[in-house]
Amino acid sequence: MMPLIDPRFGDVEDDASSTKRRSLLAMVGSLLAEISFPKLILAWALLLLLPALLLGLTPLVASAWLATLSKKVAGLFSGAWPLVLLALVLALGWIGGRPLLRAAEQGFWSLNSVAVQPGYAFCRESLRHLMEHLVVREGGTCPARLRAATAAGAALILCGAALCVVLLAWPASRWVGTIDDLASPHRLLVPALANAAVILGGYLAAAALAWGSADATMDQPRDLVAFDRLADGHTWRVAHLSDLHVVGERYGFRIESGRAGPRGNERLVRVLTRLREEHEARPLDFILITGDVTDAGRSSEWAEFLATLAKFPALAKRTLLLPGNHDVNVVDRANPARLDLPTSPGKRLRQLRALSAMAAVQGSRVRVVDPLTRRLGDPLERMLAPFRSSIAAFADTGTLRLSGELARIWADAFPMVVEPTREDGLGVVLLNSTAETHFSFTNALGLISSAQTRALVAIVHQFPQAHWILALHHHLVEYPKLASALSERIGTALINGSWLVRQLQPLGRKVVVMHGHRHIDWIGECGSMRIISAPSPVMEATDDMPTSFLVHRLAAGAKGHLCLLTPERIEIPGKEDGSVNMDP
Repeated sequence: MMPLIDPRFGDVEDDASSTKRRSLLAMVGSLLAEISFPKLILAWALLLLLPALLLGLTPLVASAWLATLSKKVAGLFSGAWPLVLLALVLALGWIGGRPLLRAAEQGFWSLNSVAVQPGYAFCRESLRHLMEHLVVREGGTCPARLRAATAAGAALILCGAALCVVLLAWPASRWVGTIDDLASPHRLLVPALANAAVILGGYLAAAALAWGSADATMDQPRDLVAFDRLADGHTWRVAHLSDLHVVGERYGFRIESGRAGPRGNERLVRVLTRLREEHEARPLDFILITGDVTDAGRSSEWAEFLATLAKFPALAKRTLLLPGNHDVNVVDRANPARLDLPTSPGKRLRQLRALSAMAAVQGSRVRVVDPLTRRLGDPLERMLAPFRSSIAAFADTGTLRLSGELARIWADAFPMVVEPTREDGLGVVLLNSTAETHFSFTNALGLISSAQTRALVAIVHQFPQAHWILALHHHLVEYPKLASALSERIGTALINGSWLVRQLQPLGRKVVVMHGHRHIDWIGECGSMRIISAPSPVMEATDDMPTSFLVHRLAAGAKGHLCLLTPERIEIPGKEDGSVNMDP
């Protein structure tokens, strides 16, 4: 018997979080109606207010300690008690000084990643979007000079705004503290916040000029004009998949697409079946999945992915994963207004689920980087072995204590490296580009840590004759094409993408960068560095529409260059009737 409403095809509720079916304005309205403001205020206090207080209090506490120390030194010869007090002051400074400086440093970089760098990226991309729509015709290519000019303009605007903040905050700031301040510490609240505003405003004014100048003078992205010709050196075949958005329900829809996207995971099965045929005809060296493996990082979604991949053992042996924003940053797939507090176990659970899946797929084939020596360390599975029981206990209980103990595991796991099998071979570096966000509405932002970048550069230099695929989820730079909406540029950005491009450009033709995130099929370059954006073989199409992915051919060329040959496009046809397999 056919029901009045066929549940396989979904309904309007499946479009609740869809950016493809609802306007950004409509979603903002829903968000304002549903968000928990007490929770939002508490999150802001933990992410912004507390780091600002730690940063602003540091000069007051340090100056009070120095003033007390100088008084005790001056009174050294008036008795024995000053010597005792001096020893006590020195001991307090020695014990508390380092934690204080570490807290100030952590607060500064926390505010930098939460407010300063996003502010610069927002200003730059907003200005670029405005100027491109005023100057560039629909469907046209953005001139490099316009991109450079808008970067310089954004720097000047942001520098002026930051200096205004400094001037406004300066009268309320205070840089010298006394021991008497301990009697009424609440009176330090306003000076501490003013100090933080002055420090960050001054830093932003200088940094904006430096960043803007660097962005304006760097090589701008452009479409790849031609692929390399077939080289005599060794050739590798790499299937590049991204944004599979595996769901945990048989007829489930994706967050972004709602009913404008596919149902269930049947298309993924057809993608892997077609990939198996391709591998049997001409073997693949790697199958690279650059993030958003799941739709919301839930246990059921990872279970579906692992169970599906297990049916294709020859492909599983060649598969490499890295996390995307949907794997670790989506708080609630049904409600974009949901907010995780920084103390909530939700974010850590999503990280550990993703890490567990990566260990299951590639744990014996990738190695982590020693954070001290920046040389290749243990395989991922051996690195995680001592924490197996703690990870299992945290997944079972979600306690705050275990969350703190496991915090470093996620950071220390990246970058993951597949080392070359010979001196001039091909290696793969897997980066984590997901920003530390706790809000479903801002889940798409990305950030690459400086620690990952330093480790990446160090590893590449340790294999001077090798070639490398550098893989991450987010796009490094905006494509040189007109964007349809500002939200695409500022809501999905890799916040420090231009900085990362400048760090990678010295590696030149030794590397090819592969990413996903935007579901856009694009191959281009910045200077001599090639960048490949993968289309999603699943998203952007209903069940009756075709999709595709690319198999890239890479070759060892002259002068140590990594040649990018013409890729092979693999088509996945849609189902004529848009039906989904009913069999269990």
